[in-house]
Order: sequence, then structure tokens, then C-alpha cells
Amino acid sequence: MSGFSYFCYMARILILEDDTTFAQILDGFLTKNGHEVTLVTQVKQSFKQVETNTFDLLLIDYRLPDGTGFEVLTHLRDLGLSIPVIIMTSFNDVRTAVKSIQLGAFDYITKPVNPDELLMVIKSSLTKKDLKSVEPKEVNSDFIKGKSAIADKLYEHINLVAPTDMSVIIQGESGTGKEFAARTLHQQSKRANQPFVAIDCGALSKDLAASELFGHVKGAFTGALNDKKGQFEAADGGTLFLDEVGNLSYEVQIKLLRALQERVIQPLGSTKQIPVNVRIITATNDDLANSMQQGEFREDLYHRLNEFKIQLPPLRERGGDLELFINHFITLSNRDLGRNVKSISAEAKALLLSYDWPGNLRELSNVIKRMVLLSQGDVAQINALPDEMMISVHQQSAPGNSSDLKAVNEQNEKALITETLIKVRYNKSKAAKILNIDRKTLYAKMERYGIE
Repeated sequence: MSGFSYFCYMARILILEDDTTFAQILDGFLTKNGHEVTLVTQVKQSFKQVETNTFDLLLIDYRLPDGTGFEVLTHLRDLGLSIPVIIMTSFNDVRTAVKSIQLGAFDYITKPVNPDELLMVIKSSLTKKDLKSVEPKEVNSDFIKGKSAIADKLYEHINLVAPTDMSVIIQGESGTGKEFAARTLHQQSKRANQPFVAIDCGALSKDLAASELFGHVKGAFTGALNDKKGQFEAADGGTLFLDEVGNLSYEVQIKLLRALQERVIQPLGSTKQIPVNVRIITATNDDLANSMQQGEFREDLYHRLNEFKIQLPPLRERGGDLELFINHFITLSNRDLGRNVKSISAEAKALLLSYDWPGNLRELSNVIKRMVLLSQGDVAQINALPDEMMISVHQQSAPGNSSDLKAVNEQNEKALITETLIKVRYNKSKAAKILNIDRKTLYAKMERYGIE
């Protein structure tokens, strides 16, 4: 591995990777860049490490011999640890990686791992960890609204409800920008100069959620060595954002409902009631109505939270906004990486516009940053995008099971030509040789199947 080094303080990093050769390469590379690395190859070993040692970051493979990265995320949550986690996964598992972010992972990176991309993601995760604060923040100018009709409707709703004190539920897939929408609501409200406190309820264990929200007094439970102020108190006068609110236990839901109804909280182990004045904004990937029907979420709490609902659309439904976001992320990536990408080749743009973006804006941002990083000139080419994106696009467009033998054969032939072209970086002479056809036949088939 080689690559330029980003400035970043030394971090204690736990790597969970069963491919020992790859793990040692990562170890050497990260050590060379000033980090302290511990290697483990099994999920159970990682449990022991996080229970007995302190780490700034976890870099974990998703698929492991004795489990998955999900189990590590769940274990961290049960321990009440908020260590940034980066999932390493194959491109085919991007949807799985998106789910891992829902469970509390900071980010994911696809294999084969690009060294500069890895340093960039590590720096971003460590920086975000250090800057976590309950102080008021300006709405990030690195975001862009979009100009489609669906974006106009979204911001019309935000502008309408922001100045009120109504409780808002923000619903949308992972990566659609729910926290940004919540911050926008806060910044456009009468509480803009007061704290904005964000809590990831999905990362809280059942035992620690009540303490995190409402605080506790010394001796309230084993390990409560000092008094702790809850996040309701920290957000007093401002906005409390509860992300993945559906993950709260039934017991905590009861306490939350009481806090909203009576505008008072009671720290664990205390008889003292503390008045609080907060506006509640919640977010969820799931439809809480289904959780209510299954008895997992209280109906009275749902109605208290759902005074107004904002639905964030997935990227694949935002039409012309996609190209706007692509250009926006190129500008940001040029700035952050010292590159000068001014345009995208027709092939690369067609692929970006055809892909379905299961990870939404977060995935788009990652892919564009990687593309800019790998582009030496001012025009980004298709080889700077993950090869698997093209395979995914072709799988999307392929017809379903067919009883038409000719159609099936043509579908397989198209897929084989496409995959061969990807492997040889569109060197058509090499592709024709591998496919055992002449170049003229290859060109004819590419034209027939619409392969550019």
C-alpha cells in the first residue's frame, strides 16, 4: 500500500480481519502513518479486546469465520461504547454496509481498499468523534438542497414547520440526510441560538438509554460513580434530536412520554423532578406505524411525537437532483483532496446516473470522493468508479427469468461481454482475444446490446 498521508493524530485502532495477509498489510500501512494497531481475526477476540482495552477506532471486516460485523456493533452498543466503526465489505454487500450504518457504524469502505481512501475515512471518523458537541452549530454549507419538484416540496414543509414548536418525525432510508434535516429545522426555529443535541438511540443499550436521556445520581446502579446530567437537561431551551427512536425499549418509551407530557424529567435514582423545555425531533428508517401494530412502540408516544411528519425521498427518486449532487460532491472533493476534476466522461456519467444508490447521499458522497481521489487529470473516467457498479447496473436492467432460450442466451452473452470489458478496462483488442472473437464482431455485439 502506498499513498499520501493526511494529517491526523495517532489513534489506537483495532482491526478485525480474518485474511491475515491483508490484515498485516493494513497494520504496516497504518503504523507507518502514525497509528497504533491491534490485530484480531475473530469476532469473539474483538469482544475481549474492546472489553479490556481502549480504542479510538474499529476497522472490521463484515464477513468473518465466527460471525459478522453486525455482532460487533451490537456488542459495542450493549457495552454503551461509542467508538467509531468502519466496516470493510465487498461492493456486492453495499446494502449490508448501509444496514451496518443504521446499527451505528460510522462509515464503510469497499474492497479492494484504496489506501488514500482509507486514510480519508479514518480521518473523517476521528475528526467527527472529536468535534461531537452539544453546542449550537451552523447548518453545514457543504450540503445542497436540490431543485427538483420533490425537493421543493420537502423544503416547503421544513420552512412551514421549523418556526413552530411542533414535534416532528423525519422518516427516510439510511443516508438520506435525516440529521441534516433536523439541524435545518433547528436553525430555522426560534431556538436556533440554543443547544442542538443529537442522540443515536440505535447505539444505546437498554440499560444506558434512560441514563443518557434523563441522567442519574451517584449510586443509582452499578458503575454510577458520579452524578450525570442527561441529554434532556443538556438540550434545555433548544432541540433534542432522537435518531432511530424506534430502538428505544418499552420502559424508556414510558419515561420519554412522561417527560414530553409533563415537561419534567427525573434522573435515575433521584426523587427530584427537573423542569425541561425542549423541542423533540425524531428520525426513523422504519415505519413506526408497523412497530405499533406489533406492540413494539407505544401508540400514545407515537402520536405525541408525530405532530408533523417529513418524508425524505431516496436519491433514486430525486430525478435531476442526482446530477446536481454529483457536481456538488465533486466540488467538495476537489477542495478536500487537492484535485482539479472539472468534468466526467460520458461513460462514467451514464453509470452514475443509472445506478440505484442504495446508500443514498452518503454512498454518492463516498463514491464521488473516491472517483476524484483516483482521477489524476481534470476529466474523471469510468475506471475511477468501482467495477461492480457497472455489474450492478446491468443486473438491474437484465430481464427476469425467461422461457425464451434465445433471450436468455443473449442476456448471458451481454453479461459476459460487459464483465470482460470491465476486467480489461475497456481495451477492446484484449476483450476480443479473451472472448475468442474478432474486434469487428465485438463492436457489432456491443452496438447490438447497447454496451458503450
